[in-house]
Amino acid sequence: MCTLDGCGSHEHLGPPPKATDEQRRLFLKGAVALPLAIVLADPVLAHAQGAMLDKVTITTPEGAKMVAEIAMPATLPAPTIILIHEWWGLNDHIRAVAAEYAKQGYIALAVDLYGEPPATTPDGARALMSGMDPVAATRKLQSSVEFLKNHKDSTGKVGSVGWCFGGGWSLNTALATDVDAAVIYYGNVNKTPEQVATLNAPLMGHFGKLDKSINKEMVEGFEQSLETAGKSLYKFYWYDADHAFANPTGGRYDAEDAQLAWTRTQAFFDHHLG
Repeated sequence: MCTLDGCGSHEHLGPPPKATDEQRRLFLKGAVALPLAIVLADPVLAHAQGAMLDKVTITTPEGAKMVAEIAMPATLPAPTIILIHEWWGLNDHIRAVAAEYAKQGYIALAVDLYGEPPATTPDGARALMSGMDPVAATRKLQSSVEFLKNHKDSTGKVGSVGWCFGGGWSLNTALATDVDAAVIYYGNVNKTPEQVATLNAPLMGHFGKLDKSINKEMVEGFEQSLETAGKSLYKFYWYDADHAFANPTGGRYDAEDAQLAWTRTQAFFDHHLG
């Protein structure tokens, strides 16, 4: 069941995308590339792709430290993207997506707002999320933006993207920093006009029409808040899909809509960060 607290279902309504044995063998040898959905749906492949990242330490002005993981593209300097995990925490799924962004030409930083091993059960994820200090998380994200802007191989452009829990925090990052673009995948956008007054970045949002939590009422209220605050640089897309439709490890995965959202996100980042 998916709620405002996150998506707690790992049951498949149908078979996930799957690599053949030969494709898996070649991918693990580095001899072939596979579509991202296939990589994410296979724990072994996701782990292998996520292992490409290196650990970095982000330090806030107050001295708090966060260990994040970074993937570097082949061509530098490059624009940068912060990836914010689902309620599970920083796991191989998010690391693999970061590695994919690096293949697309971005310096990709996968943050870890929990500082704990990722959860594998809804109860565990709920405990991690409820134990997180939102003020401390905001400071870590602010420091992450500064880290990327000042990275020696960065062009100075920074985007943010997150899913579910991370989608809401991608928005929060755009409210608390001067990122150049932010993407929200079915994240909590329940904000007042006063709360969005600090927004300067263009937004893109991906939402499912079947989502009972991040629903039309919430998103339309968010749009009203944006309009009241005089913000117009946003584009929201609706899909005939449910919450977490872009995650091939969950039961609500929708391959066609996930690919469409990915394509739109890439075009959005290319335009604003390129």
